Amino acid sequence: MFNTALLRDTNKLNEFKITLNNRFGALQYLLKEEETTMEENRERIKEALTSTCQKALGRKKHHHKECISMEILDNIKERKNKKTAINNSRTRTEKVKAQAEYTEVNKQMKHLHRQENIRG
Repeated sequence: MFNTALLRDTNKLNEFKITLNNRFGALQYLLKEEETTMEENRERIKEALTSTCQKALGRKKHHHKECISMEILDNIKERKNKKTAINNSRTRTEKVKAQAEYTEVNKQMKHLHRQENIRG
């Protein structure tokens, strides 16, 4: 449901922990102040958890195999951006420069992917 693979990245993990801690701190304060039932408490906790996951992690877009590392996924995004730059370039010199950058990123991505396949 949520892209939990991002939690392997320590920066994302720390961001998620901090956000979740803040949400539960505010929720705890509200629960002390108000008289609520168990069902209302459960709903608030569920809403806090799901909204935090949505903000920090986002929804899972595709079912990626575990063998695809975050580095390869980042490289794929970069390659897509370079391809878009080629298509959006207005002059021939811009297009040639963008094509050279795309070729370099494409080689890197293929090299990383081959290394991942050898390892795992």
